Amino acid sequence: MKYLLLGYTSAAAWDAATADAPTEEALAAFAVYQRFEKELLETGELVGTEGLGHPAVSTTVNRTPDGVMLTDGPFAELKEVLASFAVIDVAGRERALEIASRIVEVLGEPIEVRPIMGEDFTA
Repeated sequence: MKYLLLGYTSAAAWDAATADAPTEEALAAFAVYQRFEKELLETGELVGTEGLGHPAVSTTVNRTPDGVMLTDGPFAELKEVLASFAVIDVAGRERALEIASRIVEVLGEPIEVRPIMGEDFTA
C-alpha cells in the first residue's frame, strides 16, 4: 500500500535555514537521513521523495464565482509549512508509521502520514 509522508517545518525555521548556512548539526542529521533514504530505496519501499520550494514562491489556484483565480503565495498564513514529501510503498500502515517515526527521530520535524487511494485502499 502506498503512503504519502508530508514533512512540515516551522516557517521561522525555514526562513532561518535559507538565510544562513546549515549548521553542523543540521548537516549531520541530513547525512543520517540520506543513509536511511538509501536503505529504503534498496528495499524498494521508497517510491520518491523531494524537498519543496519556499512557500513564498508558490501560487494558489482557486475557483471563484468569477472563474479561476491565481494568488501568489500559500493559501493561508501558517506557522508550519509543508517542506517536503515522500511516497512509500509498504506492506501496511504499521510499516509506514515506523518509517515516519525514524525520519522524525533524525530530522526532528513532524511528518503527516496519509494513505494514497488506489485499488487496494481500504481505510
